[in-house]
Amino acid sequence: MADSVVLRRLQWSYMKRLLQPLLGILLLIALANPSARAQLQEYGDGGPGPVKAQHLTVELVPLAPAIAPGGTQEVGLVITLEEKWHVYWVNAGDAGEPPTVKWTLPAGLTMGPMKFPAPVRIPQGPLMAFGYEDTVAFPFTLSAAAKVKPGRVHLDAKVDWLVCREVCLPGKAHLGLDMDVAPGAEMGPLVGALGQSLKNLPTALPENMKFSAIGGKNEFVLTITTGQSEEDAEFYPIDPDLIVNAADEVVEMLPQGVRLRLQRASDLKTLPPTIHGLIRLSDAEIYEVTAPVVAGEVAAATPAAAGSLGKLTVFGAIGLALLGGVILNMMPCVFPVLFLKGLALVQSAGGERKQLRSHGLVYTLGILVSFWVIVGLLLILKAGGSQAGWGFQLQSPSFTAVLALFLFFFALSLAGQFDLGLSLTSAGGDLAKKEGYWGSFFTGVLATVVATPCVGPFMGAAIGYALAQPAMVTFVVFTALGLGLALPYLLLTIQPAWMRILPRPGAWMEVLKQLTAVPLFATAIFLAWVFGQQFSNDPADGVTHVAKLLGGFLAVAIAGWALGRWPARWGSAIAAVVLCGVAVAIPLVHVADTKLKWQPYSQGALDEARKQGHPVFIDFTAAWCLSCHVNEQVVLDSGDVQKQLAAKKFVLLRADWTHYDPEITKALASVGRSGVPTYVLYPSDANAKADVLPELLTKGLVLDGIERDSK
Repeated sequence: MADSVVLRRLQWSYMKRLLQPLLGILLLIALANPSARAQLQEYGDGGPGPVKAQHLTVELVPLAPAIAPGGTQEVGLVITLEEKWHVYWVNAGDAGEPPTVKWTLPAGLTMGPMKFPAPVRIPQGPLMAFGYEDTVAFPFTLSAAAKVKPGRVHLDAKVDWLVCREVCLPGKAHLGLDMDVAPGAEMGPLVGALGQSLKNLPTALPENMKFSAIGGKNEFVLTITTGQSEEDAEFYPIDPDLIVNAADEVVEMLPQGVRLRLQRASDLKTLPPTIHGLIRLSDAEIYEVTAPVVAGEVAAATPAAAGSLGKLTVFGAIGLALLGGVILNMMPCVFPVLFLKGLALVQSAGGERKQLRSHGLVYTLGILVSFWVIVGLLLILKAGGSQAGWGFQLQSPSFTAVLALFLFFFALSLAGQFDLGLSLTSAGGDLAKKEGYWGSFFTGVLATVVATPCVGPFMGAAIGYALAQPAMVTFVVFTALGLGLALPYLLLTIQPAWMRILPRPGAWMEVLKQLTAVPLFATAIFLAWVFGQQFSNDPADGVTHVAKLLGGFLAVAIAGWALGRWPARWGSAIAAVVLCGVAVAIPLVHVADTKLKWQPYSQGALDEARKQGHPVFIDFTAAWCLSCHVNEQVVLDSGDVQKQLAAKKFVLLRADWTHYDPEITKALASVGRSGVPTYVLYPSDANAKADVLPELLTKGLVLDGIERDSK
């Protein structure tokens, strides 16, 4: 796939409709640095009426033209934006800054804090911003002291904002509003942009609703109890840098509310004491919520569990668990194991009845012991404050990768690549050859291990109920689940006469055995997908890990080929063991970061590099510039670009404009630019002119520039 096509699609498919890259922001500069503030054009002279600025119109609008002494009135900063331009919410998301207002008021009048209506999500490539498009009003509550004299008053406001589309432009205006102080004046009706924003302001959570938060290793799980099942919900964090803003929010409907799963920010080392934000259940239900964060994990809810937990009894849960365990035998994860044991029964139909029963009991014991181990781990985690559930092992990337590789190896054997007979179900070749009780025991262990990725019918409600009960109830329900899993094979060994209904041994057995490899291959593919999702903080990183796991599959396939090419030989067995070890290492061994290092920009560093005859690449960027982050992640940090920059011996300078820097501002002006992102390449010839790249980068553009300016 052509690099330029991929990158253009990635950038423009998200940005063209809602948000273009950020450029030229100086809002933080204007707020923090007087010399920088002077460089921004100020619109308006403090008089009443709207003021037209770059790409927007701003004005102060009251709900009513008068305020009573001792009363209040709502005043709004109304911003009307040109198409596809936007401003930001109090938490701008991955980049940006909200508007600010500095008021100058007559004596006796006070202005409350700026209020923010509920925002919308604005996707920007792999990142996300929170803000507003079209028209938005930011309300303020104006209060008048009881002793304020009636008459005309003037409200003066200095406004700063950041407006973005293809570029980000800081702006400021001097606005004014004339109002009357008049006895008997009342609050105006909720009309216009200000009235709509007041309707969209979040409210406090009603007393009959509850909000809670659990923080896990990779996610935050938020639960809001409303008294009824909710179909949808959105969460907007007021505190920044807690979650991956661009990640999908997983919504789970509950009988009495809704649950949200939010991906935890990868660089969040410790859990915050509280989580604070907005919950939007509908356009009419927007609540500001705060809750302490409790450390733990929460198992994903299933439809059965969501609808049944409140109605289940202990005996009902035991019955559902038993039935769910029986049905679990038909799931693609488990059926091949049961089928192989069925083949063994058919082949040993003439054996002693007592011995068959013993094998059935030992197989059942292997399953039960495995389930008891799982229950013990769950109870230990629960006692420590965690809330892990069935399949919690799959929350570990290492466990997921090893299980996927094992099932792939198992499936290759069933498909006929090599022949280990029943050895894979008996935890070792010696056990399989002896067909002993250890073989049956470890077959039960294997059945439990491969069952963990599956949740069959009725299991969800039973497991959900069990995990919410005391330890003894949890133990009994999981024991019933294990008995259900063991029951079909156990019944056949107790009543060998029932084996008459099974077909006689023949060639069909080999064909059917090969067909059972298909669901195991499918399960291995599913686990590969799960493995990739566990690295979804960075989608590109997830793809890389899946590719490494596929490399492990290849090593396993070569191991299977060696076993099939030289069967029953020590050399092939040793080679297979080594290859399987390599297969496990490939997806689990992490390579150190090899990205090129950028030096801080200075005119001296640039002059020195050019004096020594090195080509120079300057990245003018800022922490609040979302377009800069997109270009860095998608283009500058890509392997092809990194390789060429190193090969051509470029000196890499990064000009960080997060805070105002007159030297960087001067450097931007020298190449005809006034904002970021800006990318400049200086050829190795010290007398050559600067080569300025477009704001929207593709790998093709950068690679061409590197080649052009390295000569």
